[in-house]
Amino acid sequence: MSVINVTSEIKPLKEVLVHRPGRELLNLTPDTLQRLLFDDIPYLKVAQAEHDEFVQILRDNDIKVYYLEDLMAETLDSNLKVREKFIRQFIKEAGVNTPKYRGLLYEYLNEFTDNRELVLKTMEGIAINELDQKKLVLEKSLVDLVTEETSFVADPMPNLYFTRDPFASVGNGICLNKMYSVTRNRETIYAEYIFNYHPKFRGQVEKYYDRYDECHMEGGDVLNLNSHILAVGISQRTEAGAIDQLAKNIFKNKNCKIDTILAFNIPESRAFMHLDTVFTQIDVDKFTYHPGIMDTLEVFEITEGNDPNSDEDLNVKKIKDSLDRILTKYLGREITLIPCAGGDKISAEREQWNDGTNTLCIASGVVVVYNRNNITNDILREHGIKVIEMNSAELSRGRGGPRCMSMPLVRED
Repeated sequence: MSVINVTSEIKPLKEVLVHRPGRELLNLTPDTLQRLLFDDIPYLKVAQAEHDEFVQILRDNDIKVYYLEDLMAETLDSNLKVREKFIRQFIKEAGVNTPKYRGLLYEYLNEFTDNRELVLKTMEGIAINELDQKKLVLEKSLVDLVTEETSFVADPMPNLYFTRDPFASVGNGICLNKMYSVTRNRETIYAEYIFNYHPKFRGQVEKYYDRYDECHMEGGDVLNLNSHILAVGISQRTEAGAIDQLAKNIFKNKNCKIDTILAFNIPESRAFMHLDTVFTQIDVDKFTYHPGIMDTLEVFEITEGNDPNSDEDLNVKKIKDSLDRILTKYLGREITLIPCAGGDKISAEREQWNDGTNTLCIASGVVVVYNRNNITNDILREHGIKVIEMNSAELSRGRGGPRCMSMPLVRED
C-alpha cells in the first residue's frame, strides 16, 4: 500500500498524523489572540490531557498515530544539510528582516543539539529576550530601542494541533496548502520538509497543490467522497481559484483516479470556517450538517474539459438540486442528512460553534466527537451511529473538533 492512501472519509482509519498541543499555547496573550486566530486562551495542562485521551481512543481502535513533531525531527536527523536549510527558511518565513536579528536567531536555533527540541521551539515561538543579550546590547539600533524584550522575534504557532489544515491527503497524494493567513501558512513548512526529505515519504507522494501556488486553500475544506469524487469547500479559508488550480493539477495527473470535484460554496464566517465545520460524512449513507448553510449553499461540478491537448480546460456547471439528492446522485445510494442538534436553531448554533458536525469517522458508522455536543451526539446514536466521546473543555477553544485535529495518512480500501 502507498504511504498515503485516503480515498474516502469513512473507510477504516489505519494511520493518522497529529500534533500534541505544546508551549505555543502558553505564548498566547489577549493582545495576540485575534492575530493568531484564537478566541480564547486554552489551559495547556488540560488541553494536553484531552489530546492524550483523543490519541488513546485512536490507538484503542488499532490506528497508528504519528506526531508531527516526531516526523519533523526524524527528517532533520536524516540530513544535516536539510537541517541547515530548514533553520534558514524558518527564519525567513518568520518575517525576521533585520540582519542582526536574523543572525542572532540563527545562532540560537543552531545551538539546539536535539532536533525534536529544535522543532518544538520553532513551534513555540521565540521572544527577543531569549537571544544572546550581550550581542544585543553591543550595538543598539532604532529597532532595538522601540522593541519590547517580551516581543516575539518569531511568533508562536498555536493552531498546529489542527493538523487537518496545512495539507490534505487525497488518494495517494497530498495538497500542500497555501493557507489563508500568514500566521497559519508558516505551519506548512513542516509538511513541506517531511514529504520532501523524510525517509518514509521522500519521492513517494504525489503533490496536487503546493504552498507556493497563488490562491489560498486549507485541508478542512477537502473531503474525499470516494476514489473518483473529491468535495472541496469554497469558504472563508479556501478560494475558488485554488479549486480551479487543484482540478487542473488532478485531471492532468495520470496517476490520480479523481475525475469529478464538487465545489461547495458555503457562507464566509468564523463560525463556518471550513466545509468540515458544517458538513462531514459519518457512514456510507449518512452525513451530519449544520442547517444554517442550507439557504445559501451552492454546489458546482468540475470535470475535465473537452480539449484533450489542454491542461487548462475545465467543465464547470452549477448543480440545481437539494443537497441530499446531489449526494444520492454522485454516491449512488440514498443519503440521509442529520442536522446538528436535530435542527433546533439555538441548539444547532451553539453546538456547531463547538464543532458538533466536525466528526472524525474512524470506520463506517463509528465517529469520534466532543462530549460537550450532547444533543447532536444523542441524535447520531438514534441513527445507528457508534459515538465515541472525548473531553473537550480546552481543545474546543481553538474552534476545531476531532476531524480538525487529525490528518489521515492511510485508510483501508
